[in-house]
Amino acid sequence: MGGYFSSYAAVLVLFAIGLVIVAGALSVNRLLRPSRPTPEKLLTYECGVDPVGGDWAQSQVRYYVYTYLYVVFAVDAVFLFPWATIFAAPGFGMTTLAEMFVFLGFIALGILYGWRKRVLTWT
Repeated sequence: MGGYFSSYAAVLVLFAIGLVIVAGALSVNRLLRPSRPTPEKLLTYECGVDPVGGDWAQSQVRYYVYTYLYVVFAVDAVFLFPWATIFAAPGFGMTTLAEMFVFLGFIALGILYGWRKRVLTWT
């Protein structure tokens, strides 16, 4: 029983050491940094532009759809290029090809969704 929990004890000790290092670094940072708050420093930062208006702003839903389409294409690129580099290697045959067609089917569903929502037009 003692041998079983000793492996967890090592993980717990490493976790505690990590917490001490992070807490120590944050504490030293707080002690050494200068603190001179000014009204300009306390303003909300909006990409270098002075904030105008109130704190409530609405954004259009179509931007979420653009984000979704970007994720669809980014995931496509992330998985398609490494697959293409190892496809010719021995041992990667029809199973790998079938899996890639299933993956591309999911990508096609994402593109079809964007097309149906009419976000793939330049108007």
